[in-house]
Amino acid sequence: MKVTRAQAEQNRERILDSAAQLFRERGVDGVGLNELMQAAGLTRGGFYGHFESKEDLVAQAARRALAGNVAQRRRMADKGLASWVRTYLSDAHCLRVGDGCGLTALAADAARGGEAMQAVFGEGVENFVTALQALMPGTTDAERRTQALARVATLVGALLLARAVADEGQSRKLREAAIDAVLAGTG
Repeated sequence: MKVTRAQAEQNRERILDSAAQLFRERGVDGVGLNELMQAAGLTRGGFYGHFESKEDLVAQAARRALAGNVAQRRRMADKGLASWVRTYLSDAHCLRVGDGCGLTALAADAARGGEAMQAVFGEGVENFVTALQALMPGTTDAERRTQALARVATLVGALLLARAVADEGQSRKLREAAIDAVLAGTG
């Protein structure tokens, strides 16, 4: 049975959605093509009809995950910096690896990944910095950007470490310290 162009596009979207979630949950190397295609409700045989390689899929899935983060950040920006930071470092976000911050979940994969993945990841970092820069106090764009860069590094690093430790108390203390550091001097 021949698949229509519309159905092929829907299949591709399901693959990308599944990959974006699974790669955040378990890392790129923790997900095989068979499992990925099964999660999308498809067979492995159709994979190469949609993507040139797993590396191609990884870059596109990372872009999908990071694009979702951009939409979430826009919604949060209206609530102000303090609310935004507390939500980002909340217990709920710490537990939601599969649909949470793609920067935190995919950082190690990007560091070991190819140029395409690193380029996508760099765009994601830039989008995060730009969103946070708009919320920073300061008299110049350069001053606000510097503050945003430091705060992005603190937020992503804190969430990454908080997810990596087994002790829930230690996880919470890491996040609370980061909240205090990020909000210090912002009024």
